[in-house]
Amino acid sequence: MAITGLARRDEIWQSTLGWQPGDAQWAQFQALYQGILAGNEQINLTRLTEPDDFWEKHLWDSLSGLWPWLGKGDGSDQRPDWAQSVTIAQVIDIGTGAGFPGLPAAIAYPDWTITLLDATQKKIRFLEELALEMGLTQVRAIADRAESLGHRPHHRGKYDLALLRAVGPVSPCVEYGLPLVRVGGMAVLYRGQWTPEEEATVERVAAQLGGELTAVQSWQTPLTEGMRHCVYLRKVRPSPGKFPRQPGLPAKKPL
Repeated sequence: MAITGLARRDEIWQSTLGWQPGDAQWAQFQALYQGILAGNEQINLTRLTEPDDFWEKHLWDSLSGLWPWLGKGDGSDQRPDWAQSVTIAQVIDIGTGAGFPGLPAAIAYPDWTITLLDATQKKIRFLEELALEMGLTQVRAIADRAESLGHRPHHRGKYDLALLRAVGPVSPCVEYGLPLVRVGGMAVLYRGQWTPEEEATVERVAAQLGGELTAVQSWQTPLTEGMRHCVYLRKVRPSPGKFPRQPGLPAKKPL
């Protein structure tokens, strides 16, 4: 039986994010969808396998966090001032799971080097093979924990951008992400609802990790009209050497 493909929806891409995929990028999005569906038969990757769900909650949602670098995004003709000062070449997707948002980012930004990080070996092996099949030669995948990788010299403070989507509460996310980001770089936290209490927590924890809250972008998802928020943290000074703490501690004992 033939598998239904994704609807392209260029108008929605353009009206929401100020960007739309080219033909080659759209073909890669379709290949990503087919690849995830095939992998899902062997590994538990995602429950979102219907075309509309996949388009909105994986593709669109992944790139919503990158709107400052995609195009107008906020309705103006230019990126926000705080985004223009960030030069991006090295990106890490922390807790990538089924490859989101890292693989859509690699398709949208072929000049970026994308590192997919996840503690599950099976998922990392699958993502390595999928990226290779899709010709995404700038993608690498690492099976490790963020708490450990954050202390490795080749990774600590080396990334221009850290992406954290569906990883956990905000405090551990900040502790996972900021030590891996260079001074001047940014971490993006993908969230659903967003409360004043979470914002206060992020500001407090980011200050301990060498960061500051730069912006919070709210979104209404274009098909199901759900609420999403993207939280942008700038790294303003090096993270203290004791962070991140030992594996498991950030989640068990949040800052």
